[in-house]
Amino acid sequence: MMDYRAVLEFATFTRAASLILQALLNAAIPDHDADAFKPPRTAEPLYLDSAVEWLFGGLSHWDAEHYLLIAERGYLYEHNFAFFPFFPIVLRGLADTLLWPLGGWLSVRGRLLVAVALGNSTLFLLSVVALHALSRVVMQDRRLALLSTFLYCITPANVFMTAGYAESLFAALTFGGMFLLEKGFILRACLAFSIATAARSNGLVNVGFLLYLPAVYAISQIRLYRSFAKGYRKVFHYIWVIIRLLLTSLLGTTVIALPFCAFQYYGYRTFCTPTASLDRIPLVLISLAEQKGYRIADENSPPPLWCMRPLPLIYSHIQDVYWNVGFLRYFELRQIPNFLLALPMATLGVMAAYAYFQANPELCFRLGLWEAGSKKGLDKPIAGFLNPRVFVYVVHSTVLLVFGTLCMHVQVLTRFMASSTPVPFWISAHLLLLNEPLLHRRKTSMPNVQIKTPAKNGCKNTAQNPVIALIAHIKMCSPTTQSILGYFLSYWVLGLAMHCNFLPWT
Repeated sequence: MMDYRAVLEFATFTRAASLILQALLNAAIPDHDADAFKPPRTAEPLYLDSAVEWLFGGLSHWDAEHYLLIAERGYLYEHNFAFFPFFPIVLRGLADTLLWPLGGWLSVRGRLLVAVALGNSTLFLLSVVALHALSRVVMQDRRLALLSTFLYCITPANVFMTAGYAESLFAALTFGGMFLLEKGFILRACLAFSIATAARSNGLVNVGFLLYLPAVYAISQIRLYRSFAKGYRKVFHYIWVIIRLLLTSLLGTTVIALPFCAFQYYGYRTFCTPTASLDRIPLVLISLAEQKGYRIADENSPPPLWCMRPLPLIYSHIQDVYWNVGFLRYFELRQIPNFLLALPMATLGVMAAYAYFQANPELCFRLGLWEAGSKKGLDKPIAGFLNPRVFVYVVHSTVLLVFGTLCMHVQVLTRFMASSTPVPFWISAHLLLLNEPLLHRRKTSMPNVQIKTPAKNGCKNTAQNPVIALIAHIKMCSPTTQSILGYFLSYWVLGLAMHCNFLPWT
């Protein structure tokens, strides 16, 4: 409990600091005139709207404008369907319930901005708790789990965890689902992953955990039962284990994929068989669509061409036409700055995969299954980042890294991975503990600045926050520590300064 209190206190501090700093930076730096989605306001401002806009207006830029418009007006434009519905539902729910008493002083948009600040701060704290619990279960190392979670509190994707994006929500659901699955709560994990898919499309990738971890458990049961069961009882047990695995995989995959399929169906019905007219939409929003070429669903207009495809997925159409997302489409000379922006996160992903494969080549070739089924497998793993239970997380991280680099806008890689996988924080903590003398218990050449960390199995937490302590003595730290903390802190601050002023940080 002491560890959870420590990480929650630090996470609360970073959330408060983020909100204060973004307000000051947004006020001090003029907004860049970016060619971004900026829908006009359709409601008259109320008494406190200007104050809320000054405090939290920096949280509404870039893609946050889509989420805010969806929460306020629903899905009006075709390209709004690139943003999944659960986060706007959360924002509108907060605005209409917890913040409803402020309706006489704040417009709907004003209440939505407050909901972004309060909601994402709370969701980030939940993701911190989930990540710490997951790290303790998987790596079986208290020091590593604690340091990983402290690093997550200063994540390079900080601005996206704070602004009106779905990253904090997705991270809380994803890390929570992973923890539940590790503890054997398959149904609850499926529900968490399913809701995560309703928040972001890459929640579909979490199906891999549902397919892998129960398969590891099934193989371990078969190998265990084989040692003492005989005859037809062994055969029946094998059949039952296989049937249970197939049913779990089928039902779980269906539950996780259902929100994605339902949302695509909703998009199809909205534009391919429209029943609504333009009378429901304010004229200023219709004018914006005419100026920018945005498509609005209209019963008097012909359906778009994508409706005629064999598999009419509106999400694929939007990524292709509006964002030009596709295999190697971003590999252009003018995108070199964006590749450099994503390079640190990509480096962490590559280092994690390389270090893990180098330490466990046989385990990797066996996909973690045989080793996991042995007596020295998942029941009593070695502690730390290199233990067998981390295998599936490294694979997941590598898949996200390869897909994000080859098929996405590469600058998105930082927030894409920071909210989807714990591996960047695990490998960073692993490297710090491996290379930073100040974190070691043995005496160093500078004993007066030695940083204590909690014992692996100790119950009493007498440690200071190692991240704060390392930052305070950054000049005395190893080059590895300076590189990792320099990356985390610079992106933490630069993201707030640039994103909140419509500068290119997306």
